[in-house]
Amino acid sequence: MAFLTIFKRRACALLTVFAALAALATPALAMRVSPMVIEMESRGTNATARIEVQNINPGNLAFETRVFRMEIDAEGKITETPADEEFLIFPPQGILPAGGRQVVRLQWLGAAEPDTSQAYYVSVEQLPVKLEPGASDSIGAQVQVLYNMRALVVVAPPGAKPDVTATVVEPTFFQPPALPGAAEQPAMLEGVAITLRNEGRRHAMMANFTWQLVGTGPDGSFLRVDISPEELTQAVGTGFVPALGERIFRVPVPGFGPGPIKLSFKQ
Repeated sequence: MAFLTIFKRRACALLTVFAALAALATPALAMRVSPMVIEMESRGTNATARIEVQNINPGNLAFETRVFRMEIDAEGKITETPADEEFLIFPPQGILPAGGRQVVRLQWLGAAEPDTSQAYYVSVEQLPVKLEPGASDSIGAQVQVLYNMRALVVVAPPGAKPDVTATVVEPTFFQPPALPGAAEQPAMLEGVAITLRNEGRRHAMMANFTWQLVGTGPDGSFLRVDISPEELTQAVGTGFVPALGERIFRVPVPGFGPGPIKLSFKQ
């Protein structure tokens, strides 16, 4: 009964923290792109995919697509390289009326047997639209705000699998990233730092699992915290771990003491 009381109290605290993190996200108002995460394979039927672009503006929306290869280090720093030649995209550009939709088709053109998964961003970039004099939306659009939305696309060798283990799990204090243009840095949070190592040739999306942390509090009492996929998405995004690579994730889970913490993944 004591454990249930502690667990419920921790769960309520976690919901509050994750809700605060979710509130930091600001949705784009010009267009929607779905899905935001696409997993493909280098050959076969899964070597093609579709992205839908929807115009939620009152006026026309012009867009173009670009592709960038993504390299991500353990701390989540991303290095981008233009890679338009590795995909056939149709149509590469378009103009949508208010409420209009366009399906963009992706076809992998790279190696049929890459050594490991390769990650890309397909960028859907809004272009400025020249309005005719007297158009109903011309006054409000004299200053145009152009949006850029990105879908994560990962291409994996057929049959390759991830092999992820937690190599480090320890209490920490960390500062979440600030919003673009923010004048002040977010407050420090108490949580757990987790290093995940992937020995497989296929990437892993670890936010698809429930993460179960088991350890002790500062007073030595038993403590277990389950973090749901929804909460993980708010805290770490997709939880992407590259093939033959590692990532360090920091999650706002307070209350663990200095003793060992065990992490397991459950579907």
